[in-house]
Amino acid sequence: MSQTQYTEDNIRSLDWKEHIRMRPGMYIGKLGDGSSPDDGIYILLKEVLDNSIDEFVMGAGKTIEIRIKDKEVRVRDYGRGIPLGKVVDVVSKMNTGGKYDTRAFKKSVGLNGVGTKAVNALSTYFRVDSVRDGQMKSAEFELGELTNDGGLETTSQRKGTKVTFIPDESIFKNYKFRMEYVGKMLKNYVYLNPGLTIDFNGEKFHSQNGLKDLLEDNMSQEDMLYPVIHLRGNDIEVAITHSRTQYSEEYHSFVNGQNTTQGGTHQAAFRESIVKTIRDFYGRNYDASDVRKSIVAAISIKVMEPVFESQTKTKLGSTEMGGGLPTVRTYINDFVKTQLDNYLHKNPEIAEKIQKKIMQAEKERKELSGIRKLARERAKKASLHNKKLRDCRVHLGDTKNERSLETTLFITEGDSASGSITKSRDVNTQAVFSLKGKPLNSYGLSKKIVYENEEFNLLQAALNIEDSLEDLRYNNIVIATDADVDGMHIRLLLITFFLQFFPELIKEGHLYILQTPLFRVRNKKETIYCYTEQERIDAIEKLKPKPEITRFKGLGEISPDEFQHFIGEDIRLDPVMLDKAMSIEELLKFYMGKNTPDRQEFIINNLKVELDKVEE
Repeated sequence: MSQTQYTEDNIRSLDWKEHIRMRPGMYIGKLGDGSSPDDGIYILLKEVLDNSIDEFVMGAGKTIEIRIKDKEVRVRDYGRGIPLGKVVDVVSKMNTGGKYDTRAFKKSVGLNGVGTKAVNALSTYFRVDSVRDGQMKSAEFELGELTNDGGLETTSQRKGTKVTFIPDESIFKNYKFRMEYVGKMLKNYVYLNPGLTIDFNGEKFHSQNGLKDLLEDNMSQEDMLYPVIHLRGNDIEVAITHSRTQYSEEYHSFVNGQNTTQGGTHQAAFRESIVKTIRDFYGRNYDASDVRKSIVAAISIKVMEPVFESQTKTKLGSTEMGGGLPTVRTYINDFVKTQLDNYLHKNPEIAEKIQKKIMQAEKERKELSGIRKLARERAKKASLHNKKLRDCRVHLGDTKNERSLETTLFITEGDSASGSITKSRDVNTQAVFSLKGKPLNSYGLSKKIVYENEEFNLLQAALNIEDSLEDLRYNNIVIATDADVDGMHIRLLLITFFLQFFPELIKEGHLYILQTPLFRVRNKKETIYCYTEQERIDAIEKLKPKPEITRFKGLGEISPDEFQHFIGEDIRLDPVMLDKAMSIEELLKFYMGKNTPDRQEFIINNLKVELDKVEE
């Protein structure tokens, strides 16, 4: 048997841009097409924006302008500007940046000198302009390669930095910036930086009350059990309230301005400190789950040179605050114990409401304890026999958990559809949960139904979301149903289930609808899958003369060999988003409650249009 030769010729060194383009996931997490809030195109924007935010934190520039048109992004700040002699190096030379000097950036998010280099390398066009002391320096790049190194120019422009880039479509396939995701990101930035104004495509974002504004903007006044408890200290800010209707916990956590969507040491310490403080205040050893049930809270801390568990900085790994301060856990515990305890003593009416909420949660938990125990046993038994869930290797121990952001659970209807997806999926990161028939309409029902209904109980167990989203097993939950009336009804029933019992799962951008093709147009040389009538017309035009046209009526008609095209690199997902103009209760009542004249009118005006699309 011949052996492959291993010589000096097999060894090669990649330059900075080649390595980023070859292994983009190491630098920006997953890629995606913009349908998920943690897709790469938003990380590129964040990396550029973080530098502008750091300028504001250092007291330079109170306004940041962002423009996104089609696929081009422009970020302009009015900070100090990059030193003109280092403009090219800062955006194209690894391990180069001002944040290594902790005297200048003591509590910055980006400390590794990689951010803008990754944006540069992953963009078909990248330009940086820096203005300082009446002079401007510009540089342009393509795929990280310098194409124009401009000289110094005299200018009357205000000092600061402007970065323009177009993400590379060969890496971010079929990408599209969703303004809802960008808007949420920008709102978080202003909540964490009171006094900052971000002008996004002409819309201005501003906050004076920090995390208090965050909670109030994300909840209706009717849903708040009591006004937001807002506490501030050196390097820490927290906001706390309880929801009247929500069952599980919901947290918004941040470190040095970075939204840590996966939590980390600070969020764990925050949850622990709330329970300890409440127990001490009331002198009762309440169960932790009762204290935290229905809580909606936010925490922001500033840490010296934070350590995150990935380049995308979604989970804090640091245990130390730095700068001579105690550990993260001790610092947060001490702050919450002192400040929250003082607040409750000064506001007895709020303290009373919290205690009543805890006692109500305790009563419900005890009433459900027997049902929950049986439900867990059923779920465990079903899992062992693998009747409903075909899990992925990330959760079976065969793949490292750094791929957790890629994990997806497809919720399907019927054996044929689930069989096709199961056979064609990526077994490393994609799992399948098979529904049997239509789910129950859960609107207005209590949490008890989740344990008594087999479908809901097993789905809850598969997702691991009974008490908190912190241990959510799949980053993406995808409803994969037929594009007919029955399929749409199942979608609506599943969305109702999540809105009724786990709304934060939708709020945090985890729920999607799978788009599958309506038509297949092909000839002997080429096959084109079409998702709309217009795509079908274009495909027929492209594949002249008379191609074969197939209309897919259901997912079960699509073979496993074909399905792999729709749930792989070219997957199309539509995120399920909440309309901020309507509360969850109003939303559910309108769509799933008893018939009302308003809903009848809505159905008359809209359903015929949708059915016409389906029947085309």
